[in-house]
Amino acid sequence: MASSKKEVVRVAAVQAAPFAFDLAKSLEKLRTLTAEAAIAGADLVVFPEAFLSAYPWRYNFDATVGARRKWFAKYYDSAVAIPSPEFTGLSQTAKQNRVFLHVGIVEKEGGTLYCTSVLFDREGSLLYKHRKLVPTAAERLVWGRGAGDGLAVSNTELGNVGGLICWENYMPAARMALYEKGVEIYLAPTADDLTTWVATMQHIAKEGRCFVVSANSVYKVADFPPDYPPFTLDHHDRSPDGSPWGPDDILNHGGSCIVSPLGEFVAEPVWDKEAIVYADLHMPAITEARMDFDPVGSYSRPDVFTLIVNTKSGTGVQFA
Repeated sequence: MASSKKEVVRVAAVQAAPFAFDLAKSLEKLRTLTAEAAIAGADLVVFPEAFLSAYPWRYNFDATVGARRKWFAKYYDSAVAIPSPEFTGLSQTAKQNRVFLHVGIVEKEGGTLYCTSVLFDREGSLLYKHRKLVPTAAERLVWGRGAGDGLAVSNTELGNVGGLICWENYMPAARMALYEKGVEIYLAPTADDLTTWVATMQHIAKEGRCFVVSANSVYKVADFPPDYPPFTLDHHDRSPDGSPWGPDDILNHGGSCIVSPLGEFVAEPVWDKEAIVYADLHMPAITEARMDFDPVGSYSRPDVFTLIVNTKSGTGVQFA
């Protein structure tokens, strides 16, 4: 049997939008949704990538030579420092609701922002912090890169819990590192709403012989401040049909889902609406699935393939 002390684990993938650039309101929404999931019996509640406090849809933060980036400062101000009162609030939310809580945050340290995932246990203790190893495409303009010390899998009463953020999941070596650590409940917060992403979730579940929980947001234009540059009338950006943006136009369609160790849905993708996606994970299914394929056991070839993972911190300055 899998390492879980629970034979059935109830998970909740929260598909919702924050109040973009408003950390206080976003935290309040997170508390409300977490409580709702806890009342429904969830052991583990998973929020999307960059839920606190927004994935910055459609904006390049005026990234041209010599530009001054006012909105980057606003984005920074709505990010989460570790430690901070806001971060303590996340811990308290996990403890008050007696759930394992996984949240995608925009983390600020020094003058840099990071796309980060944090996992708390039922007592509100931080189990791990993982920074996205490689921000994707234009994300590199606003987010720094993580390090190998965040490639973590936590052994919990629910099983071994870990994961990667969005397109990190297309990094085979990063996935293999988690498989080697024995991940059983694989968390994949994302901002990718393409149908090919859903196929990726099925592939990872079947490849890793683990349950995969993918949480994505549903964003509308109205979820951003009215003066947010991409959606103002004087901005060059337009909706996909070429017309000006309307408040109900959808920027990200969701697709949150939960997948079994054989790549089958235990909760089908949900599109174009806010929802909490629930599933009961029958943990013995992991052991059953690994009888004929185990990526780090019977189906590995360490005599042929070698992976070395540098787990040192990305901090470049140390004080003796």
